[in-house]
Amino acid sequence: MKTEPITDLHRVASRLFWWKSPEDALSDPLRFLAQVMIYGTAEDVIIAKRYFSNKDFLEVLKQPPAGTFDARSWTYWNLMLDKYPPAPLPKRHSVAA
Repeated sequence: MKTEPITDLHRVASRLFWWKSPEDALSDPLRFLAQVMIYGTAEDVIIAKRYFSNKDFLEVLKQPPAGTFDARSWTYWNLMLDKYPPAPLPKRHSVAA
């Protein structure tokens, strides 16, 4: 991740992580990028790409937060990052009580 003025990145973090501070959201880059990839607008993605490389986006696909990606976002980002055929969509495993 580049270290530049991050006011625009903070704005994206504020919108996509309304329940926490932008600093908290940005403290976990993989989770932040996953949120951008799933819920971000085209403008959010453009801003994120100023600070994160394609390698960073690929890392999200290698270690996705379980249960966050929907099938459409998962397929889209695998295609955009030349990962075809995509790996199976990760699922959240529940623990039996």
